[in-house]
Amino acid sequence: MSRKKIVAGNWKMNMTQDQSINLISELNQITSNDVEIKIAPSFTNLSKAILILENSEIEVIAQNVHFEERGAFTGEISVEMLKSIGVSNIIIGHSERRKYFNETDIILSKKVKVAIDNSMKIIFCVGEELSEREKGNHFDLIKSQIINGLFELSTDKIKSVIVAYEPVWAIGTGKTAENHQIQQMHEFIRKLFKDNYGNDISNKLRILYGGSVKPNNAKEIFSLADVDGGLIGGASLNFSDFKAIVQAAHG
Repeated sequence: MSRKKIVAGNWKMNMTQDQSINLISELNQITSNDVEIKIAPSFTNLSKAILILENSEIEVIAQNVHFEERGAFTGEISVEMLKSIGVSNIIIGHSERRKYFNETDIILSKKVKVAIDNSMKIIFCVGEELSEREKGNHFDLIKSQIINGLFELSTDKIKSVIVAYEPVWAIGTGKTAENHQIQQMHEFIRKLFKDNYGNDISNKLRILYGGSVKPNNAKEIFSLADVDGGLIGGASLNFSDFKAIVQAAHG
């Protein structure tokens, strides 16, 4: 089955407003009918990004959200706030959120629920540390992250989910998982969805790879049977790199 590829740039805590405007203006030149392009600037730059990309195919998405709809949570951003500026897609469960901000499966399950209940789409991230892979626990860990984070959703609601697999040991390290390791995990994730939701959902589910995707390895990674694009970190901050990765997704 043919699934439309996605290239999503996660800008993390980078880019001032001026830097964001410059990069977005460059990105606006990219036209791509057969690849979905998404960028996730910081919260302070979302509104400006949406304004500049108003007539573009590039979708502006958020890096995070709080699990309550509103209230006394100083410094947090709600689903309602994001929707009010035109954001309808959120990255949830990125490995950095899990690691540095202690976001547990329980917290992430709440975030998933509040987003989906408010008609948002999500990119749900899963991944293992090197120690887990070395112990041979990586499949069990990914399975528990997916079951705990997503599998309370109904068949209808799970359609709003994209999964991103990011081996934590390959993020920002310059290390990339071997192609057979990437395909093996993506295939494993798709089978989990098949077992829980059936063939139709699992065939349509898009699973992105996130872990040091670069212009020189993107085409090879994107050609793997169960890889439907990439969640791009560092390379998404460089116009020519990101453009080359989008072009690699054309197949």
